[in-house]
Amino acid sequence: MKTHKVTHQSSLPSNNKSKLVLRRTRKRFNPRIFIERSIEITAIVSLLLTGFSGVGAMACWGLEIIEINANPNIIISGWEQQKNICMGAMLVSFSAFLGSSLVGASFSIQRDKF
Repeated sequence: MKTHKVTHQSSLPSNNKSKLVLRRTRKRFNPRIFIERSIEITAIVSLLLTGFSGVGAMACWGLEIIEINANPNIIISGWEQQKNICMGAMLVSFSAFLGSSLVGASFSIQRDKF
């Protein structure tokens, strides 16, 4: 990872013969680093969301079974709808993980010039 620094020099008049020199460095905005970090963060967050949604779907599935066994007259359980929502969130977040990983891999291949 390369960082580019811009250096500014300024001198202040003083009573002494030596000059006081102030140096201030400022980092330049590098869009490539920003894009790589945002892809990395997207991949990590989507993978975590996939895991949590999967655990939520399994919990809803268990509670759905418990509710159906407790009262066999239930046709559509509220837990079934929650399970479907968690499964949908899991599918979307896993797709986001695969997409961001693919884009990140294509950037690294482009940088390495295979």
